[in-house]
Amino acid sequence: MAEERSGADPVSEYLTQNRHLADWVESHRGYGETNKQWTARREFILRNMEAFPAVQPGSPGPDLDRLLSLSMAWTNHVFLGCRYPQAVMDKIQELGEGIEVRDAPVRTTRDQLMGGGAKRSSTPDTDTCMKKSKSDDGRAAPKAPPRLAPQKSGPPPQAPADHQPFFNRLYKAVAWKLVSAGGFGPNLDHFEILRSCAESCKDNLTCVFVPLRDIAGLPAGRAQKEGHVCEIRCRTVYMGTGYGRDEAAARAMASKEALKAFQGRKVLVKICRRRFKGKEVDDLMLLDEQPRSQGFPPALSYPFTTDRHDDASS
Repeated sequence: MAEERSGADPVSEYLTQNRHLADWVESHRGYGETNKQWTARREFILRNMEAFPAVQPGSPGPDLDRLLSLSMAWTNHVFLGCRYPQAVMDKIQELGEGIEVRDAPVRTTRDQLMGGGAKRSSTPDTDTCMKKSKSDDGRAAPKAPPRLAPQKSGPPPQAPADHQPFFNRLYKAVAWKLVSAGGFGPNLDHFEILRSCAESCKDNLTCVFVPLRDIAGLPAGRAQKEGHVCEIRCRTVYMGTGYGRDEAAARAMASKEALKAFQGRKVLVKICRRRFKGKEVDDLMLLDEQPRSQGFPPALSYPFTTDRHDDASS
């Protein structure tokens, strides 16, 4: 197991290349921490150093104390089942997202020990449902009017704020992956990096392919070329578009474009205007901090409609 983990652990690889940082973080290991507990807490500390800018290896300070306290609270919760005030629980769960803990203990809560009533109440049995479907005099109760499906209106205004925490975690995962790969470069498998990082954050990428000749509005010189266009999204958020002779090449270029957003200090989810099927629409997009002087490529898919059959034909 140790050999399997060391071969796929970007934290260990990173520390191998930065011995001064390895020695510093090792000095904060608690007496009596098992290897499994310390490996997880060490990753928590290293992944979240950027959230505490004043933390400098070898220099004590209040930010370092807070980071170490949160790391200990997180491991106590994961391995020992400790609970803290809700504000602390929310913070450590946010900072701990994306950290894989193998063979973490599964604990039973007090409510579950007292009979598991909550589980049963959330899924009423058939008899209870049948009773509720009749009125007091035995006649069938009138059916509630069906709810109308919402009209298509693009992403809701709160969508960027809802998605931002996930892409903050994805940003950290990509940063660690690029560090272990020696940095961003043309020889990387950009799609594999993006895919594995998305899966480590408990989600998946969506790739849409369209033949280049089927895209309207291209310049005359490009309209005659053979090839494919690929669009990559994650959680409905647009990340990148790429062109290639086949689908694999187009996906590779789209992944490379998507990873460029991760080269800045942070990524931002925003609602932007772009073209879809000849119309201007609001779309969720992942951007870096750099201002853009040109428009975005047209959308190949639009996941914010109720008419999914329209999107499938694109």
